[in-house]
Amino acid sequence: MDIKLVNIGFGNIVSANRIIAIVSPESAPIKRIIQEARERGMLIDATYGRRTRAVIITDSDHVVLSAIQPETVAHRLSSNKNLIEDEEIVEEETNFE
Repeated sequence: MDIKLVNIGFGNIVSANRIIAIVSPESAPIKRIIQEARERGMLIDATYGRRTRAVIITDSDHVVLSAIQPETVAHRLSSNKNLIEDEEIVEEETNFE
């Protein structure tokens, strides 16, 4: 199984294979999920201090906060050109001089 990665803003990348849901943070149930993840130490804040616009829930029970819209993340997931394969990362890491 190839590892596919998706950019969630500000250079942050999440494994596309592990994403279960991408939701808006506005509802009370999602706010509870965020608070519970914070208390369990399973919250990853990738907003760089900006407003949270998307909450990404993974199969490992991590909750990732992103500053880009859920529709944008979903579009990046559905578009093959926006997914980064693990071979590309290895090539970039070995090209440092």
